[in-house]
Parts: sequence; structure tokens; C-alpha cells
Amino acid sequence: MSLSQRTIEAPNKTLSQEQVDQFRVRGYLSLGKVLEEELIAQLREEYDHIFAEARAGGNFRNLSSPQAKEGEKAEEMLQIMQMCERSLLFRRLLFNERLLDVAEDLIGPNIQLFHDQALFKPAHHGGAVFWHQDNAYWKCAPANLVSCWLTLDEVDVSNGAMHLIPGSHLQPMAHPRSDTGSVLLDVKEQVDPTQAVAVPLPAGGAMVHHCQTLHYTPPNHTDRQRRAFVIHFMPPGTWSAHRNEYIPVSFSNPILRMRV
Repeated sequence: MSLSQRTIEAPNKTLSQEQVDQFRVRGYLSLGKVLEEELIAQLREEYDHIFAEARAGGNFRNLSSPQAKEGEKAEEMLQIMQMCERSLLFRRLLFNERLLDVAEDLIGPNIQLFHDQALFKPAHHGGAVFWHQDNAYWKCAPANLVSCWLTLDEVDVSNGAMHLIPGSHLQPMAHPRSDTGSVLLDVKEQVDPTQAVAVPLPAGGAMVHHCQTLHYTPPNHTDRQRRAFVIHFMPPGTWSAHRNEYIPVSFSNPILRMRV
């Protein structure tokens, strides 16, 4: 067997046509476990260190409502943008060949980073992320960005697994601001939750979803934390309405793969 044959047949190296078709129809795809145990352990240690530093310096956002019931701790849905600018380990993860192979199958061979983010739901008082389409926040065109959602802990329905509405990526929606006091948008009044599909993942697992796929993660009231990291991929030449320009190549928005 030749090297090229071994590469083609390597499990989980690239997506099958059936998987690509599933993504096109549903707007998301579960990949299962994609990271090795040694790397997971390193990323966990780095993740915890960065969040400890962020808490000490206030360099993060809590996306949950700051209000709490008497005698209870306020919910926290903690976000750190651009982990790749705080950690070389997470910056190297952006260039993971396995993840880029998946992104290439979905958006093409030229791949640029839109941004990354860490989303942390602590045990017992982890907050929800409301129903939304990512591009309602981003306002990018064309709307064909793909997010790779990675878990550093085992994730299930009880501690914050992602829920998605299949096929919802085919139509953008208007997004009102949440009335809970958080910074989040919320389209729950337009969503039929009975249509939602939850995607549990093992530690080191991943799923990819389209930037217009409706998704939500519930609160985490278990005794298990939920550490997630998201890489948002885009083709070079993506337009940002916020910036009123095509997003240039920079340290913050590097080219991750280019085939010319």
C-alpha cells in the first residue's frame, strides 16, 4: 500500500461524501473524538491557567445574567476571545491538520481564522447560551463560515451539550436582544425546541456547524465543569459589515491553510 493510499484511508482524516452531504442538509456534523489524550491534558492545564489569570485581571466576559437568587451564586458563562493571542498551545491547535482537513472539505482549500474563543461553564452554576445564529452577531458575507466546537471535558445534556435545529442554516433570522440582562441575543420565541438535536461528545471531541445554524447550550448545574474551545474558520475574502471591509490577513486573523 502506498503512502497516498494510507493517507486517504486513514480514519477521520477527511470527511466522506455522506458526511459532507449531512452537513449541507442539517447544518452541523458531529466528528466524535479528534484529540489525543496527551494533548487534551495539556490543553486543560493551559485552559485553567488562562482562566485563572483572566479572573485575577478581569480579562474575560460573563455572558450570563449577573442576577442571582438569594443564597445562590450567580450563573457564569465565561468567555475569552482569541485564546490564540494568550497561548502558543492554543495557537498551534488552530493549525491542527485533522481539523483543517475537515474545514477544507466544507469551505474549500484556502482557510483563514475569523476568531477563536473559550466558553467555560463552571460546575453547579454554569449559565446557558441562548438560541442564536452566530452570523447574527458577526454580520459576515458570504455567510459560509464554519465553527469547530471542541470539548476538553465529556459533554452531555446535563452539563451543557450543544443543541441544534437541523436545516436552520438555510435562512437567516432577526435576533432581538435577550431580556435577562445578559449581552446575548435570543430567538427562543422563534424556535420549536422539540425539533432540537443534542450532540453529546467525549472529552477531546468535536462538532462543526454552519454560521447560520440555530444552536443553544443549556445551563450546567452538575458537579462537572464544561470546558469548550471554538475555532471559527472562514475563506479569505470574507466581508465584515462591522468593519466595513474584507477581513485582512493579520496576526489576529491568520491564514491557516493556503493551496494555490
